[in-house]
Amino acid sequence: MGSAVITREDECGLALGRLASIVEQVSELHSKGHQIMLVTSGAVAFGKQKLRQEVAMSMSMRQTLSSRDTQFRTNQRLPPRACAAAGQSGLMALYEAMFTQYGLRTAQILVTKPDFQNDESRNNMRSTLLELLNLNIIPIINANDAVAPPPEQDLDLHGVISVKDNDSLAARIAGEINADLLMLLSDVDGLYTSPPGTDGSRLMHTYSPNSNGRSLIFGEGSRVGTGGMESKVKAALFALERDVSVVIANGFANLAIKNIISGKKVGTFFTEHTESTTPVEQQASNAREGGRALQKLAPFQRAAIIEKLASLLLDRQAEILAANKLDLDEARRSGLAAPLISRLVLSEHKLKILADGLQQIAKDSYNNLGRVLRRTKLSEDINLQQISVPIGVLLVIFESRPDCLPQVAALAISSGNGLLLKGGKEAYHSNKILHGLVQEAMEPHVPRTTIELVSKREDIGDLIQMDQYIDLIIPRGSSDLVKSIQEQSKGIPVLGHSEGVCHVYIDREVNPEMAIKIVRDSKCDYPAACNAMETLLLHKTLLNTTLFDNIIEMLKANDVVIHAGPKLLEHMKFGPPPSKSMKTEYSGLECNIDIVNDVDEAIAHIHQFGSSHTDSIVTENEQTAAQFLKNVDSACVFHNASTRFSDGFRFGLGAEVGISTARIHARGPVGVQGLLTTKWILQGNGDVVTDYSQDGEKVFCHESLPLQTES
Repeated sequence: MGSAVITREDECGLALGRLASIVEQVSELHSKGHQIMLVTSGAVAFGKQKLRQEVAMSMSMRQTLSSRDTQFRTNQRLPPRACAAAGQSGLMALYEAMFTQYGLRTAQILVTKPDFQNDESRNNMRSTLLELLNLNIIPIINANDAVAPPPEQDLDLHGVISVKDNDSLAARIAGEINADLLMLLSDVDGLYTSPPGTDGSRLMHTYSPNSNGRSLIFGEGSRVGTGGMESKVKAALFALERDVSVVIANGFANLAIKNIISGKKVGTFFTEHTESTTPVEQQASNAREGGRALQKLAPFQRAAIIEKLASLLLDRQAEILAANKLDLDEARRSGLAAPLISRLVLSEHKLKILADGLQQIAKDSYNNLGRVLRRTKLSEDINLQQISVPIGVLLVIFESRPDCLPQVAALAISSGNGLLLKGGKEAYHSNKILHGLVQEAMEPHVPRTTIELVSKREDIGDLIQMDQYIDLIIPRGSSDLVKSIQEQSKGIPVLGHSEGVCHVYIDREVNPEMAIKIVRDSKCDYPAACNAMETLLLHKTLLNTTLFDNIIEMLKANDVVIHAGPKLLEHMKFGPPPSKSMKTEYSGLECNIDIVNDVDEAIAHIHQFGSSHTDSIVTENEQTAAQFLKNVDSACVFHNASTRFSDGFRFGLGAEVGISTARIHARGPVGVQGLLTTKWILQGNGDVVTDYSQDGEKVFCHESLPLQTES
C-alpha cells in the first residue's frame, strides 16, 4: 500500500476511513484461509502529524497568537527520518487496534537494504515471515526510513531492484517467499495505452513485457512518498520474473482487494503470456455471430463438422497424447492434487470413447433444430407452432478435464450454439491442440471464431457480466468454482451442480454379490468423478453380518479410507474413525458409511446430506425400490445399478455439457436437448386482435394439431 493510498490529501495524517476498509477486506479474506501480509507506507505521514503538533506546542504564547509565525513553523519542512522514527510506533498501534476488532494479531517487521544483501539476514527474515503466517498472524512490513539512505543515492543493480520504496520492497519480499499474488495499490487505476484523459486512452487490463511491444511512458511520480508508476512497473516486472502474479490497482476503489482476489478485472494484471489474443468482448461477439451461422446450416452440415472432429481425434492421436504428457509432467512437478491429475489424463481408450460419443451426437444432429414441439390451430385462419431453437451463446468453464472440450464443442455445434470455453491452466497444451482440431473441423462451414478458447482467468469476471452476448454459463469443476460463478453472475443463468455427494443404500433384502459389485464400481471405478459414491448407507439388520464384513474388506482391499457416520459409531466400539461431515465430497478413495433403520430413513438422510446428484438403492424388494425411486428428490435415481451410470455418454446422449442438479428444464446429464429453447411461429392471413374481440367476426378454436417435423 503506497503512501497515496493511506495518507490524506494534505499529506499529514492517515486516511482512516480508507485504511479501515482495507483492514476489513484483509480480515475477511484472512478468515477464508488466505495468507496475507501488508507492506505499508504511512510512518512518515503519521510522524509529520505528531511532529507538527510538537512544533506548535513548543511555540511561545506570542508566537502561537501570531498566525504568520504559526503558519511558518508548522509548514516548515520536517526531516523525513525524524518523521519516520516518530510515526512508526503510532502506525503499528493503529494497525493493531484495527485488526484486533476482527480478532486478528499483527507483528511488525522493519527492514533495510542490508537485510537483503546479507544471506543470513535474508533467510532469517523469510523464516520469520513464514512462521508468522503459519501462526495466523498478519505481518506488517515497512522500510526502516529512520536509517535508510536517500532514494536518489540508492541505485538498482543489474537484475536486482534496490529497496528504495515500498513498491520495490514488496516485490523483493514477494519473490523471497514465493507469493501467489502481489497487489501494488496506489491512486491510479493501472497502466493506460496513452496518458489517462487523452482521446482514445484506455486502461490496459493485462500487460505482458514480451507481447505488448510498446515502451511505457511515465508521468510524474507519486504526489507523496518516493514511488510512482515507474517504480511500480519495475517492481511488477521484478516479481513477474520470479513467478509472482502482479496487479497494479487503485486502492481508492471500493472493495478493490476483494474484487482482485475474486477474479474480477481490476487494475492491470501483469502476465508473461506472449500469444496475441483477441479482446474477450470481441470473442463473445464472434461467438454470437458464429452461432447464428451454425443455425443457418443444414442438419447434414452440422453433422459433418462433428464427424470430422471425431475422425481428427483418432487421426491426430499421437499429437494429442504428446501435448497431454506435457500437461501431466508439469502437473506432477507442481504437486497438483491426485483427483485433478486423474481427470487430466487422456489415453487412446479415452479418445476412442470420445470419438464414438461424437459420432452419436452427429447422428442426433438431424433432429435437433426446427423440431416441432406443438402445433395449435388458433382459428380458421391462424396456425401456431412451437419449435426448438438454440439458446444462443454458451460460456463453459471447466477444470482439468481436457476431454470435456471436444464433447462440449460437439454439443454446441449440434444444437447451433456459439461457444466460449475456458479451461484450467493445468490442461493448457491439451486444450490448445483440441481447440485447434475443433476449429479445423468447422472451417469449411462456419467461421473458426464460432467456438473461442478464452486464455486468461481474469477474463471470466468480465464474461459473466456480458449478458448482451452470453445466454448460459456452465461451470464444470469443483464446488468452489461453481459457487464462485453463481455468486458473481447476476444477469446470466448458471447451469450446474456445486457438489456430487452420491449415495448407495443397501436394503435388508439384497443379493450380497450384487451389493458388493455395485459398491465397488460406484466408489472405486473412478473416484474423482462427480458421480462416484461418497456415502454408503446400510440397513441396520446388515450390521455385523457377513455381507457387512465383506464390504469393509473389499473397500480396504481397494485402498478406500472409511469414515464412520454417527449411527454406525454408536454400534461399534472399535471401528473406522468418525466422519467430519456427512456432506463431504471426497473425490478420491474415501467414503462415509452409516446405518439407517429403513428405506424412509435412507431417503431422509439423502435429502439432508445429499446434493441432488445421483443416488442408488440395492434391493430385491420391488415395492421398496419403487418407494425409493419415487421419493428421492435427485436428478438421477437408480435401482440395482452403480451411480457411475450417471453420464451423458452412458445415457445415450453422446456426451454431456455438464450435470445439472437445478430444478429446471435440464436436469441430470445435460446433452443437446438441454442446450435448446423454443420459439413460437405464427402464420396468419392479415389477422388482427380486434377481429377476435367481443364485437369481432372471428373466434378462437384452440385445436391441437398432430405434430409434423419441419425440414
